[in-house]
Parts: sequence; structure tokens; C-alpha cells
Amino acid sequence: MNQRELQLFLHLSKSLSFARTSTACHVTPSSLSRIIQRLEAEAGVPLFYRDNRTVRLTEAGQAFRLFADETVTNWLALKSGFEQQNEDLAGELSLFCSVTASYSFLFELLNEFRKNHPGIEIKLRTGDTATTLDRVQNEMEDIGIAALPEKPSVQLATQVMTRTRLVFIAPAVQPQFPVPEIIAGQIQDWRSLPLVLSESGLARERADRWFRENRIKPNIYAQVAGNEAIVSMVGLGFGVGLVPELVAKHSPVASAVRVLPVSHDMHDFEIGTCVLKRKLNNPLIRAFWDTAGRSLGKEKRLY
Repeated sequence: MNQRELQLFLHLSKSLSFARTSTACHVTPSSLSRIIQRLEAEAGVPLFYRDNRTVRLTEAGQAFRLFADETVTNWLALKSGFEQQNEDLAGELSLFCSVTASYSFLFELLNEFRKNHPGIEIKLRTGDTATTLDRVQNEMEDIGIAALPEKPSVQLATQVMTRTRLVFIAPAVQPQFPVPEIIAGQIQDWRSLPLVLSESGLARERADRWFRENRIKPNIYAQVAGNEAIVSMVGLGFGVGLVPELVAKHSPVASAVRVLPVSHDMHDFEIGTCVLKRKLNNPLIRAFWDTAGRSLGKEKRLY
């Protein structure tokens, strides 16, 4: 087996699709199938269960994925040691973050990274920030930018980039529903207030805990994926939302919402980068990690 074969195996172990891996890695499906069969012959066991509909790793395949990942990572680290300048680093990194992160502070980071490492290509994907940590842990992405939990998984290294508070937002113009009176930072009647909340993730966890501790039964109008969608729905007058202030300020429809002066003791969000600890040996990932620390002056937390 060689590095190319191991890299193809790793891609297939993530995509679980011969067609997608063939297209992404520029190899014919028949060649990919032969390579996997050759690896299975060398290993002496099946690495994938496959039929006409599904492809999934066997138990041996999961163990082989760890071996392949460590082997490829160690080789890249060794190869980078032979290179005399950082500019020689070349390859591809996948990065996942929310839309807000992509246009609020990612521009500065990527601009700095590109200057130092022009040979590294970034594959940027955006989506619901609540899924970021799972995507990184499941090795669907190399690096993630997301709200960091108070106690991240022991498998993850995290690096704080910025902090932002959670705020309640309402439509900027008078909505169809009556916005209850706010006295001393407290909404007087939650029952008539339609709420638009995240369907999952850190913001939803903190909101549920706060409502429960304050014995408030929220009137939930809608549960959506992604904070950007909450801002849009609130701007259209569907209800009051709870989002990180960073999202409310940088949203393309920021002028359509306003922050309500509601007091609460929900913890601020820590937004930062996350990566599997063992992948910090990968010189490409390490280069991005170190650039984030230098250019943004971040506080590093390794658990």
C-alpha cells in the first residue's frame, strides 16, 4: 500500500460513496474499486460492507482508518520537515463554519493564511454552526469554526477567537404581535410572545436552561437550523429570537431587527477554531492553527 491508496481509502471512509470519491479524487470507479480490493487483500479482512445501495466501514475498516490517518499524517509531518520554507507547504484543507463567521472575521484570517501559505487550498463549507463539532469529530472536515462548549470533547483542541453575548432580538418595525412591556430588564408577559429559537446547539441548550431556571414556559413559534435563519424570520415579523450578538450585528438583514434590553445570566459565547488533537501533527492543519493564534491574538485552550 502507498500514500495515494491510503488517501483514497480515507476519503471513501468519509464519503461512503464510490461515486463521490471517484469524482473528488479524479480516479475512475473501477480503479478505486481495485485499490480497495487490494487493500482488503493486504489486510486480510473486508474493510467495507457494500451493496447496491450502501457503503459502510466494517469494524476492521474503522481500525484501519485510524492506522491510515496516522500514517498519512506522520508522512506529511516528516515531509514538511524536509522542506526548508513554509511556502513549500501544499495540499488541501476543509474548513466548516457558519455564514456569519465567513464574512465577519474569517476574511482577515484567510487573507493572512494565504500570504504565508499560498500552496494550501482551502475548501470552505458553510452551514449550521450547531453541527460543526460533530463534523470535525466525524472527520468530515479538517477544521471547524463554531461556538465552543464549556467542556469540549477530550478529542478536540480548541482555540478561542472572540466572545459574544446572547441577545433577544425583535423586528425593527412594529410587528403583528404585541411586544410585551420590559421593566428593569425583564419581559413582563412571556406567554403572548412568539419565540423563534435554534432547533439544537449551544444557544438552544442555554435558552432551555434559562427558561427552566426562571420558571418560564416559552411560547415557541418556530425552531430553525442556523442563527442566520432566526435573524431573517425575526426581521420578517414572525417573533422574537435569541441569537449571538455577533450574528445580529453582521447579518445582511441587521437593519430589520433590534436588540431588546432583556437582562439574563446566560454565558457569553466563545467562538473559536476546533480540530482533532491528533491532527495537529498534520503540517497543513498546524499551519492554519498557528496562523489563527498569531493573527487574531487568541487564547488557546487544550483539554
